[in-house]
Amino acid sequence: MGDQHGADDVRDLGSLVVPAAGALVETGDPFEPYYLSDGGGRRIGAVSAFLADLQAAGRPATTQRSYAYALLRWFRFTAAVEVPWDQATRAEARDFCRWLQIAGKPGNCPPAAAETPVPGSRRPPSATYAPMTVAHCETVCRGFYEYHLEAGTGPLVNPFPLARQRPHAHHNPLDPFPPRRRGLFRPKVPVLIPKQIPDAVFNELFRQLPSDRDRALVAFWISTGARALELLGATCSDADAGQQLITVIRKGTRAVQAVPASADSFVWLRIYQQEMYGLVPSGPDDPLWWTLRRPFRPLGYHAARAMFDRANARAGTRYSLHALRHSAAYRLARDPDVAITALILSFRVSQVGDLRCPVVDSVADGTSAA
Repeated sequence: MGDQHGADDVRDLGSLVVPAAGALVETGDPFEPYYLSDGGGRRIGAVSAFLADLQAAGRPATTQRSYAYALLRWFRFTAAVEVPWDQATRAEARDFCRWLQIAGKPGNCPPAAAETPVPGSRRPPSATYAPMTVAHCETVCRGFYEYHLEAGTGPLVNPFPLARQRPHAHHNPLDPFPPRRRGLFRPKVPVLIPKQIPDAVFNELFRQLPSDRDRALVAFWISTGARALELLGATCSDADAGQQLITVIRKGTRAVQAVPASADSFVWLRIYQQEMYGLVPSGPDDPLWWTLRRPFRPLGYHAARAMFDRANARAGTRYSLHALRHSAAYRLARDPDVAITALILSFRVSQVGDLRCPVVDSVADGTSAA
């Protein structure tokens, strides 16, 4: 299929079946944490080279995993339409973005309307991909082909082109200049209101937590505004109860930053540490958070999310771990005991699923209680 956009080039996506062929494989190798396999279980070398380039640019393993999942969708689509990845044209890229926006997710998820919404909670899972997911896939695929175009290992033309537009046309001088690089097939992403947990709902969620470790974790998340992975990566020496500070490594900049936490969070942390005394290593460089079941292992993100999901199920809500970060920003901004001039508010756009919203990254002094 060529790049001519005539009536004969329109593919029948309604009858297209995209099998769940291939997989993302976790290796445990720090030099290649993930790779993609095709339907026959063979490693896709083009993706491995792209992920290695990302690693060389300082992208963490979590970013490589996210990019690999986006490329997995693309390779499944090209296999279904029987077009090799290095022979894909703009027509395949266009149909891929159309298919992502309209076709359902793998596994035949039930539509959101079939579920009973919980007042005040996040939206139930959707049967289709969110606009942010589609936009992310388009950006990743465009970058993938840009890499192979420069390396001379892909097609001569990027199938995911940039949109042709006059730079800063009709720009209001009072507004900031928007980004100029925008994909031709990139959908518009809605700007949604940040999701914060009301105090009464949070109190009920907190009551549903079954262990002191979980109470300490949630108390830190709600009082510091740290990301889930940032707090889970803390070591024993990072918790300074005397100054009520806990040190985390920021996701984007990888900067080491000490953030204030509430007194309640350190109380719950001390109770949890006393319970685990002698059962897990407690040296300065040992992980601060551990699983509660034997054999004890450092607590990971998926286990922490499952813990919070179980508390949500008991409370009848659907809040995510990231909602605790938004709730911390909401509380700090509205706490009458915390002067705005005493805060260092770094409002940055945080992309989570289909959400863009400002969040607090650091606080110089004072916090609201958990």
